[in-house]
Amino acid sequence: MRRFWIHHVLPVAFVLVPVLLAGLVAAAVPADARRDYLARVRESAIDWVILALGSALFLSQTALAWRALRWRPDRGDFDTGADRWLAHLSQGAEWFPLLGLIGTVAAILQTFSAFSPERPLSQLEIIRKYAPAITATGSGLFMALANILPTWVVAVGRDLIRSLGGYAPPADDTSPVPPAVAGLPAAVTPVGANSARGGA
Repeated sequence: MRRFWIHHVLPVAFVLVPVLLAGLVAAAVPADARRDYLARVRESAIDWVILALGSALFLSQTALAWRALRWRPDRGDFDTGADRWLAHLSQGAEWFPLLGLIGTVAAILQTFSAFSPERPLSQLEIIRKYAPAITATGSGLFMALANILPTWVVAVGRDLIRSLGGYAPPADDTSPVPPAVAGLPAAVTPVGANSARGGA
């Protein structure tokens, strides 16, 4: 029974943590602000781009995180096949604040371009034109937050599953490997790295 919980239930529970945290953040936003955001985001193309890209990236990372948290009895360790892709995709979280900033700058430019000495704008028009600046920033920050969570969950989840299962932590590599080579996977280790390890 304990094996079932450690090998099957905990990986699923950890994968749900980013989804629950993202939902918690969305629910913690004041109701008026959330309602205003949802009303204005319908007309903002940059928000649709941010939300679509962010959601696709988040779902991909969630699937990879589940795979990375599965224990492989035949190898005596976790399934590390997804680690490289998970690392690459998690770097995509950096895009979203930048995309939000592009939307913000575009909305500010749109607002300023509407000013004219011949036709003064009402406050309502200014707010309507400026609204995408705020929604784009919010979308970018929310998607950045959501997309940094899966990698963190994998790191914490693996350590906890190892502890609860009584598995030994991964052995530290104490061989004299140059720092530039030590971080590379075996598939891309430069020629001559074996001699630095003292092996054939």
